Amino acid sequence: VQLVESGGGMVQPGGSLRLSCTVSGFTWSDYAIGWFRQAPGKGREGVSCISANSHSTDYLDSAKGRFTISRDDAGNTVYLQMNSLKPEDSAVYYCAAAPLWDMCSVDANVMNYWGKGTLVTVSS
Repeated sequence: VQLVESGGGMVQPGGSLRLSCTVSGFTWSDYAIGWFRQAPGKGREGVSCISANSHSTDYLDSAKGRFTISRDDAGNTVYLQMNSLKPEDSAVYYCAAAPLWDMCSVDANVMNYWGKGTLVTVSS
């Protein structure tokens, strides 16, 4: 089982990044995918999620209107488009998978599989 994040980097405030999470080794079409982040000295928080059937999404309040999650089932990839980035968005971003079909969750406790993370730094 592998979840591999990519797309992180350094960007100025107001800029954009698109994170990718490419999965393999399990029947990913049966799994919801969530994005989480952890900043230095802080706990992990759920940022966004998308259900296995793509019918349900959810976002952290501070991400609403700025982040968009989507999934490409043919490519086994989930994307997190992040616009209008702020310094407080700086963190290591992780994707994770949970066996949820018509709903999704940003509760880390229900996730079965995790990636190793990609670093996002928003700074001038």
